[in-house]
Amino acid sequence: MQLTGSEIVVECLKEQGVDTVFGYPGGTILNIYDALYKHPEIKHILTSHEQGASHAADGYARSTGKVGVCMATSGPGATNLVTGIATAYMDSIPMIAITCNVNLPALGKDSFQEVDIVGVTTPVTKHGFIVKDIKTLANTMRRAFAIARSGRPGPVIVDITKDVTAAVCEYKAEKPKPAVYENKYTDKDIEKAVELMKNSKKPLLYVGGGVIAADATAEVAKLAEVLDAPVCDTLMGKGAFDGRSKRYTGMIGMHGTKASNLGATECDLLIALGARFSDRVIGNAKKFCKGAKIIHFDIDAAEINKNIHASVAVIGNLKDSLKDVLKVLPAQKHLEWMDRIAELKDAYPLSYDKSKLTCPYMVEVIDKVTKGEAIITTDVGQHQMWAAQYYKYSKPRTFLSSGGLGTMGYGLGACIGAKVGNPDKIVINIAGDGCFRMNMNELATASRYDIPIIQVVNNNQVLGMVRQWQTLFYDKRYSQTVLEDKVDFCAVAKALGCEAILVTKKEEMEPAIKKAIKLNKPVLINVMTGKDDSVYPMVPAGAPISEVFDEEDLKKKK
Repeated sequence: MQLTGSEIVVECLKEQGVDTVFGYPGGTILNIYDALYKHPEIKHILTSHEQGASHAADGYARSTGKVGVCMATSGPGATNLVTGIATAYMDSIPMIAITCNVNLPALGKDSFQEVDIVGVTTPVTKHGFIVKDIKTLANTMRRAFAIARSGRPGPVIVDITKDVTAAVCEYKAEKPKPAVYENKYTDKDIEKAVELMKNSKKPLLYVGGGVIAADATAEVAKLAEVLDAPVCDTLMGKGAFDGRSKRYTGMIGMHGTKASNLGATECDLLIALGARFSDRVIGNAKKFCKGAKIIHFDIDAAEINKNIHASVAVIGNLKDSLKDVLKVLPAQKHLEWMDRIAELKDAYPLSYDKSKLTCPYMVEVIDKVTKGEAIITTDVGQHQMWAAQYYKYSKPRTFLSSGGLGTMGYGLGACIGAKVGNPDKIVINIAGDGCFRMNMNELATASRYDIPIIQVVNNNQVLGMVRQWQTLFYDKRYSQTVLEDKVDFCAVAKALGCEAILVTKKEEMEPAIKKAIKLNKPVLINVMTGKDDSVYPMVPAGAPISEVFDEEDLKKKK
């Protein structure tokens, strides 16, 4: 079958089971858009900005487990994808970014809208391709998808010169190849890990996003029961373990619970499952889990001993390795340790000022109304931490947030992508007003396609997390963190074609969420909160997580 390069791209997308693409057209990619026009079976979502397309593809991927796809033209179109590509890279999200470049003879001559986008994105992609010969196009597309979803997932960029999209070549359809996982662990590694588990009196499971990527939530739940161990999670690991379980201690790290941070400090065995020991989790690396042995389960050998030394490393697909552990691990009992964890949870519960309208209250209301069944996306900052702390995630792929890169403006695009991928789910983006300003133009995308997302803004008129640091560590010098101005978010939302609800009192919060769900339209809820609400518990940057403090500790110091 003789097809143009553009038609080959579309056929390859169909081969891979792609049903949705997020993007923005332009000169060099016009041939592909023309080919897409003839294939309505692939839904194209025209975002308001290319960055919104990359975040939407990311949110689609995180919430469905499929590979997300975004597209953009050359030059500024391609560079506008970079932040979203880097976001996906840092959080190991499978994504394909398709860009087109100038004609092959014009490459390297500073042609109009020419950028070496593969060179630009090399540090933040699993792999990058530039296609200069139509004969290699189909196999390159197939390799890109295989790389994106195999091993540790991640984004891949495919840049195609415009003349390749117009050229004609023989095309033969192929079935997509399954994702490949290389298990490097041995029987001896499993034996060593099990031996440490059997000898432990105070084990703690530390669960990361790799559990979700490997679809290993059932195995982690079983391991917790067989080992009789408590479980903490990272920001990326939310939903990998049931947040309502008696074994669950909460998030670990800078804004983790005291139960998790002190539990990690007291444990004699820390079992890391698909987690990378990020600086936000471990604090002072030299003082992290000093009295504990560490078993590190991960698919990426590069993560082993990178930040924290592992007593035993089990490198491979988490679902496979945990199944092998569970075959030989006898049931354990740790009654005293579980009692100690219960004491810590009882002594140091999460708390906030319940006398006024706050973001934690808002999150608890959302959790109550949705019964913990919604998909929650967030931007980055205080609201992100509160969304992680106060919503009880019980299922994987229900908390979508930029963990590694910390991308302000991520949430709304991701929310749109998640809703497109999960039309039967309630999908809510929780943002601060600072983050919302960055990509609020994507409300126009939601209204254009009538995508019934709910955008909740924690509007405290400040850059909350930065202000919190300025309060604690910069003698309240609030340099460029006050946002008080004349912007009316409800008016903006209405102007962009969405419904809008203003919330100024606690008693208005629950009716607002219920109304937004019932409307089944794109809705913005503008929630007015106090500028000096702070996220606790907290660990100062570079301090050991054992030095976690909360508001009560600050009052005692005074």
